[in-house]
Amino acid sequence: MDAEVAGNRAAWEIASLKHVREYGELLAAAAEAELLERELRLLREVLQTRPAVVHLQSGHGLDDVALTKAGARHVVGVDYSVTAATAAQRRAIQLETSCRYVVAEVPGVPLRDGCAELVYTGKGALIWMRDIGAWAADVARLLKPGGQLFVYEAHPMVPLWSWDEDEPRIRADRSYFGRSHINDSFPANGAREWQWSLGEIITAVVAAGLEISSVEEYPEPFWQPAGVDAAAWQGRLPNTFSLLARRR
Repeated sequence: MDAEVAGNRAAWEIASLKHVREYGELLAAAAEAELLERELRLLREVLQTRPAVVHLQSGHGLDDVALTKAGARHVVGVDYSVTAATAAQRRAIQLETSCRYVVAEVPGVPLRDGCAELVYTGKGALIWMRDIGAWAADVARLLKPGGQLFVYEAHPMVPLWSWDEDEPRIRADRSYFGRSHINDSFPANGAREWQWSLGEIITAVVAAGLEISSVEEYPEPFWQPAGVDAAAWQGRLPNTFSLLARRR
């Protein structure tokens, strides 16, 4: 792990202390966790097969509990934050749900080839990938033939939107075609994010040998900080997208 990735990891170790401080609240939230309706709609077919799931960059792990409720046989969460993975494992044990956690960097996941029938990721994951092609290749390696990748993620345009509440504005210090920028908001304040256009993400998935069956864009953000109601989130601009692809 080089210095830049190590710096991002350190920022996330600090941010993940929130998962410890608010453990009780997150435990209660995990007990009630459900996938979004649009996730259930797109994943209904694969979840009916009780898939083995790998969740890359699993964070607090609430989505892992939701995946098991929706039909996943078991979920392996992978995250490079020891704090996040440890807290998520403790919650999974308390809730008696079939989730376990591995502390590791993505790409380079230390799991065997073809171990997953579904790789699930997103909600603030792809911005930490410095090499989107290497990420897609690792996904393809983890999937069994016929296995599926599902991404539900912030739209690549999101770094451009200001949080102004009167009307949508584009930040003058950001570019859709920029390579990276410094995160200046919670939770990873000071960490470096990498930018990938929607075209680059799709191309990386196809180049890794996956066949895309669906790409959808949505106006709603997957996360809004408390007390902020930006005009960019009020239905006129893309804020999230989903992608479903199958390994041939």
